[in-house]
Amino acid sequence: MSVGDVQAPQQMPEEGELVIASVNEITPHGVYVSLDEYNKLPAFLHISEIATGWVRDIERYAKPGQKIVLKVIRVNRARREIDLTLRQVSSEERKAKIIELKKTEKARLILDALKTRLSTDENSLRALEDQILEQYDSVYDGFEDIARRGPKAVQKLGLDPGKAEIIEAVSKEKIAIPVVEVRGIMDIRVKASDGIEVIKKALRAGEDVKGSGVQVSVTYLGTPKYRLTVKAENYRVGERALQNALDKIKTTIEKSHGKFAFTREESRKQLE
Repeated sequence: MSVGDVQAPQQMPEEGELVIASVNEITPHGVYVSLDEYNKLPAFLHISEIATGWVRDIERYAKPGQKIVLKVIRVNRARREIDLTLRQVSSEERKAKIIELKKTEKARLILDALKTRLSTDENSLRALEDQILEQYDSVYDGFEDIARRGPKAVQKLGLDPGKAEIIEAVSKEKIAIPVVEVRGIMDIRVKASDGIEVIKKALRAGEDVKGSGVQVSVTYLGTPKYRLTVKAENYRVGERALQNALDKIKTTIEKSHGKFAFTREESRKQLE
């Protein structure tokens, strides 16, 4: 589904599908809602599907004007009737749907910004969406990859260079890429006559560790202490790069009969 389709007339949802619903009216028998992703199509949440057990006060679970994540349990296409459930929606499903909604909204904001920056119209934006969806599962995924990888991601879309530069800039402005930092203190001692050169060689080997979105750096803290820092898109990638860097440094030091020790520091998470 493209971003531009969110408010456009669509087919009815499928049974088992998660939907975002706006609460319109509370009655003793249940809740009347409209489906945000299906052009405000009306649907109904029966009181028996709100929670397990007796529901004394429906407004504990849904209030007029509120948006909630529900699951489709029955669809009558002939009568255009849709029945929903809240009690059958797991916390994991609810979280995933909310994240999906936020990504769709973010993609729409980026497209609106591009409409102004590129001085283009809705048809051109729709063409851009189609280009992105040829390469990615969603429009947001495309913009996130562009924000993360820059020119490499833009090139795969085959865009005009001038347009590509603007799309990259807007993507990076609107999407904050999470970055984790794993680090620790190295104690390095080499008594050989060329000890300084051995240490420099070892540290360069550590800093040369490569990986997608990985940055490895060494900071001198005063003999014999050095801080090794790895920045990456997630802890799994960061930990792997950290271990690779440590292995390279330790191997080089021990080949010259030096001593190497490493003490972990607390990891941190930040946004670029």
